[in-house]
Amino acid sequence: MAKYIYPAVFTKETEGYSVRFDDLESCYTCGETLEEAMEMAEDVLALTLYKYEAEKKRIPQASDLKQTHMKEDEFVNYIKCDTMEYRKMYASKAIKKTLTIPEWLNEEAERAGVNYSKVLQEALISTLGITKQ
Repeated sequence: MAKYIYPAVFTKETEGYSVRFDDLESCYTCGETLEEAMEMAEDVLALTLYKYEAEKKRIPQASDLKQTHMKEDEFVNYIKCDTMEYRKMYASKAIKKTLTIPEWLNEEAERAGVNYSKVLQEALISTLGITKQ
């Protein structure tokens, strides 16, 4: 879970742009406009690297922009992504966890109307040093 930056090769097609990341297997997309292609490139990069992280696959080092092979109708641009932000947006399904606390603490928390889920989420975010947005 980190921030990444990779070179993307943009190809002007008859209609729109196709985008590929030569450093990453099966990482490509397209867009009708250059702006859309850039947005789609950020999304596919985050999705691909999120999958690599989840599968504990080795994440390849990004190649140098100058070493990227291009044809005449192509250009290369760096694309960045943050897999933690991607996770927050797309992997926010609630997961049930069972916890154990002393009875006296449970009684006090219930009297105070404590929301256990909220307290646990806030504690985990703090413990892991994750910034909320």
